[in-house]
Amino acid sequence: MPNLKPAIEVENLSRRFGVAAALNRISLRVQEGEYFSVLGPSGCGKTTLLRIIAGLDVADEGTVRIAGIDVKEVPAHRRPVNTVFQSYALFPHLSVWDNLAFGLRMKSLPGPEIERRVRQVMALAEIEPLGGRKPVELSGGQKQRVALARAIVNEPAVLLLDEPLGALDLKLRRQLQIELRQLQRRLGITFIHVTHDQDEAMVLSDRIAIMRDGDIEQIGDAKTLYESPRTRFVSQFLGSCSLLDAVVKRSSGNRLVVDTAIGQLEVSSKAGALEKITVAIRPEKLQLLQLSEGEGVNRVRAHVKQVVYVGAGTHYELSAGPHTLQAEAMNSQGGLPGFAPGQEAWAYFPPEALMVLDD
Repeated sequence: MPNLKPAIEVENLSRRFGVAAALNRISLRVQEGEYFSVLGPSGCGKTTLLRIIAGLDVADEGTVRIAGIDVKEVPAHRRPVNTVFQSYALFPHLSVWDNLAFGLRMKSLPGPEIERRVRQVMALAEIEPLGGRKPVELSGGQKQRVALARAIVNEPAVLLLDEPLGALDLKLRRQLQIELRQLQRRLGITFIHVTHDQDEAMVLSDRIAIMRDGDIEQIGDAKTLYESPRTRFVSQFLGSCSLLDAVVKRSSGNRLVVDTAIGQLEVSSKAGALEKITVAIRPEKLQLLQLSEGEGVNRVRAHVKQVVYVGAGTHYELSAGPHTLQAEAMNSQGGLPGFAPGQEAWAYFPPEALMVLDD
């Protein structure tokens, strides 16, 4: 999004709690109208980052700019952001309508303007029939829609979402992921979404920042992060991966020959001779072949340890030398042949499917 202005700029942001560092001088830019997700395990610092942007916590050092303005001295209630929490935080004694109107009344907006905005946002969130209900009368999905509507009725420049779908069951969460993305596109405002759910981040986001121990490991769109992870952590946190330590034996153009504990492999990449690298492969890229097909380049003899049927696909756990490998085959006509536990097979590593990591 090179032609858009940054909605949020974070520079060298640090936050410590005693001796523990929640954020280690991190920097990022979120563009106007972007759906940006911050993804990482519990304790990585993602919620701390969101709270500092919202003004609910204070950084030890660094700068946060919203629409180009340094907000260090701007209190939370005056920042052009709203936050949606996992707990919804609805007023239990107020109806849905009054929950939505509450913030507008606090701003002393005229009655007709309040009614116009509430009706508009209820239509956007598709909650018009719920106006007279109290939160206790709503399902989890309905409460989430109301919480989103209450946040956007104030027309914030940036909407901050802290694990907003985490309390919902899987089917409803997937449904609301699609609705949330469609809502963001209709509104055209910037969303910053904190989550530990990899699938959720990939479905929703224009770009994703993956965090670990207070640092940003990598930022990119879902395809880049999945197909070209830079580190072991990113490769295994966003999906699963089989990792192999390797030493480059020789290189020619864009092709490497590397030695690994399971044998010699060819890799479509660049690196210096004798350089130690890590190569990785996604389960769906690792192909299983019958032994009758014979030896070949990048074919490694493997033992099928476990087979798990998962509906659309079948997951295979393999052993090859000292390594455990993961393979995935789609359960469709023309897919890979089935293999049973205890069977021997060739594990084929397509050179172009092998990824070279930085660590």
